[in-house]
Amino acid sequence: MTGLTVAGMTVSRETIDRLETYQTLIEKWNKSINLVSKSTIPDLWERHIVDSIQVFQPTNPQPKKWLDIGSGGGFPGIVMACLLYEKSPQTEIHFIESDLRKSVFLRTVLRELSLSGTVHAKRIQDVAPINADVISARALTELPGLIGLAYRHLAPDGECLFPKGKTWGKEVDDASKQWNFDVKPITSITNPDAVILRIGGISVVGATHD
Repeated sequence: MTGLTVAGMTVSRETIDRLETYQTLIEKWNKSINLVSKSTIPDLWERHIVDSIQVFQPTNPQPKKWLDIGSGGGFPGIVMACLLYEKSPQTEIHFIESDLRKSVFLRTVLRELSLSGTVHAKRIQDVAPINADVISARALTELPGLIGLAYRHLAPDGECLFPKGKTWGKEVDDASKQWNFDVKPITSITNPDAVILRIGGISVVGATHD
């Protein structure tokens, strides 16, 4: 990695330093907590950090609230927190992760990187609605269920940013049976078969409005 451009985005040296420190923390903690697959550790920067950076889409450049659900080891949520600190420092970022050990890890990373953020150590369904402008999630569940988990936490004009693999088209079709939504697939820079799904305008199929 050279320079200050990562995944097509120009970032400060300070942001690069934070991301590199985060990489070190993942490598350290992964020995005792399964944060990422051990086989991906040698390629951690490209497979997880760069792959997460591309989730940051400038469609809502200064959201009031960003929510990362099923945060796990912090992909993409911690990476988003690093980028938001530079690009939109007034944005509140929230993480929902029910695994207590991973929640401790997320809080530790935020402290080590001097970032602010709220970690909710609960199930997604048990957290009070957050009314987020942007919701992200990576490798959590298939799209029909993922939209259902995100829906109650999304602001009326908010959008979701979900990385998906080569079966994304089928997932969109399946989700369309339960949900109305607008979707724009953005081709992944780390995998030509994968996309970032930008989703908004969500409503339940068959729902009526007064």
